[in-house]
Amino acid sequence: MNRIWILILCLSFFTSVVAADETLRCGSKLVTIGMSAEEVLKYCGEPTSREVEEHDIRSGNRVVGKTQLNRWFYSRGSAGAPKVLEFDQDKLITIK
Repeated sequence: MNRIWILILCLSFFTSVVAADETLRCGSKLVTIGMSAEEVLKYCGEPTSREVEEHDIRSGNRVVGKTQLNRWFYSRGSAGAPKVLEFDQDKLITIK
């Protein structure tokens, strides 16, 4: 019985760590995957810095277009580790 409780505790800790990587708190607002860049700017303000990478869109061996991956860096000072937000076009896809 004790092993089951230990397993449950470990799983609940792991899920909370994973969930923490999918959100960012900016003041009283919570930024989540899928939000637009405009929403993130409204909640968090301007990032400390930005990077843009251009990638080919392929269909088989052919390049059929281009897409942009935008990385926004937020320095959180002594409040916590810096956060990196990645956008594909205008949609937030990852928070690291």
